Amino acid sequence: MTRTRLQNDNTAAIPDGGVEFGTSADGFPVARIGDTLLAMVPGHAGSYFLASAWRLSRPLSELKRDHFYGHDGRLDDEAAFRARVLATAQHKRELAALARVQTRMPASTPWGTSQLATLYADGVVLHCTASHGGFHLSPDRNAKVDPDLRNFAGFYEEDAECAIVAITFPGLFTRFELESADETIRNSWPNVWEKMNGRELLPRQSWMRDRLDFERRHAGDWVVISAIYSNHHPDMTEVIATRGAKRDGQTETMRFLVSRTEYATRGRFGFVIDADRHDAYDGPSSFAGRQGRAV
Repeated sequence: MTRTRLQNDNTAAIPDGGVEFGTSADGFPVARIGDTLLAMVPGHAGSYFLASAWRLSRPLSELKRDHFYGHDGRLDDEAAFRARVLATAQHKRELAALARVQTRMPASTPWGTSQLATLYADGVVLHCTASHGGFHLSPDRNAKVDPDLRNFAGFYEEDAECAIVAITFPGLFTRFELESADETIRNSWPNVWEKMNGRELLPRQSWMRDRLDFERRHAGDWVVISAIYSNHHPDMTEVIATRGAKRDGQTETMRFLVSRTEYATRGRFGFVIDADRHDAYDGPSSFAGRQGRAV
């Protein structure tokens, strides 16, 4: 992948919400938004990903890879990096205008005792616990949630269900948060998304829809549920497969050998055995001997 360079000077401040773009000491694009620093860090095989740092006062040109942490998603090129930076800056401005209040309140949640609460509005509270967190809606607020998405206890965990709260009360969230929520609803609850937007999703527009379609199409096929590099057959991967990738412990299993190169091309929902090309295998197993390297 070729990265498009948009500026060649080492640092250049731009009058766009206090965002400063530059180039790190290690040669990758960086940006500062107040106390937050973002970087387009090189990954494997020409890929890039977004990383961040906080409260580093040194010039952008002195920053190195070790200053940044986290992995906040892949980036295609520097144009995508700049777009993410500007979106983050806009998010921070909108966040300041919302004036959310952090406090402590005694509360029991499905994830444990609340350690910190953020008040979004009356009846809309985000709780953080030692292990997890999520929103709690008062009964009147919860009544406004779409019945197909409503949790009748009023609790919505932070990983995916928080998107339900965002689309129900959009005025309490930033544009960045609402775009993320829309993506989550589309991927996790495609039927609800279609009802809300009045149109059908196309293939590859919803992870859940695509997964269900994969399971339907391959319900009778042998689909890999476990794989390991074979110690007994060089350049081959030994796999265990079941019909429809069932993992209930009652379903018949079979072993196959697949070339490592071919297995590396598997899709995001699994590898389907081709009965015309992949022969069943009952020879020495790397699984049985607990040897080999898991794929």
